[in-house]
Amino acid sequence: MTNPDLNRIQQGIPPVGPTGAPSRRPEAASGPAFSDVLRARLGGLSLSGHAKERIERREIPFDPPVAARLEAAVERAAAKGARESLVLVDDTAFVVSVRNRTVITAVDRARMRDQVFTNIDSAVIG
Repeated sequence: MTNPDLNRIQQGIPPVGPTGAPSRRPEAASGPAFSDVLRARLGGLSLSGHAKERIERREIPFDPPVAARLEAAVERAAAKGARESLVLVDDTAFVVSVRNRTVITAVDRARMRDQVFTNIDSAVIG
């Protein structure tokens, strides 16, 4: 901070940013950050755009208990050296990139009947 900025602050005037406009400081957000909430809900897993779309469009239940069971299953798959895994949680099949900790897609029971899951090296019942 330069001396002119210090003088401005002492006079109650906001400091000037690089463009000459008063600089704005981010105000403290109320509540937890979005990324913290998302990470807590997913338990360290992320959802691909495709998986998010499938879960929303097909109204697949994905609440904290399901996310926790999915996370535990991925941990078990990782411990065995799996790379791409099919994880069954209740009536939903999730294809997960174990290495990237990313859910690639989700298929509900109604659409699972005629599905062929390819490019997986393991299956886990969670």
